[in-house]
Amino acid sequence: MLKIWSMKKNEDAAAKKKPKTSAAQIRVQKGMYKGGLFTFSFNINPNYPHEPPKVKCVPKIYHPNVDLEGNVCLNILREDWKPVLNLNSVMVGLQYLFLEPNADDPLNKEAAEELRKNRDQFLYNVKTSMRGGHIKGEQYDRVSNQ
Repeated sequence: MLKIWSMKKNEDAAAKKKPKTSAAQIRVQKGMYKGGLFTFSFNINPNYPHEPPKVKCVPKIYHPNVDLEGNVCLNILREDWKPVLNLNSVMVGLQYLFLEPNADDPLNKEAAEELRKNRDQFLYNVKTSMRGGHIKGEQYDRVSNQ
């Protein structure tokens, strides 16, 4: 009986150490990504809030700060994270990425280069990708009804 109790206690401790996963959606109402609905997964590890959550964009999108695997480049998810920040802070940061994509700190270097060199072509690529189209042989997920 003592051994079963110990195992139960260890299972409870292990469950507390498991990362928690959550999801959130952002509906963009302004800017280049207007009309888009983007889902993000949040993997919150046991050291949160001392370590930032791991955030991924679920649909494949064309964005300088999101790679094709959904990894997100946002300073508060890396070097600028502080324990006083919370998931709401991350959501605000993600919303800002859709209003002002940052070509100076890209994960998708091709999209960043297009944004820097030819803003009109970048905007065309954003609209095409949001409708589920192809850009340079890459198929993107539909995130817009427009």
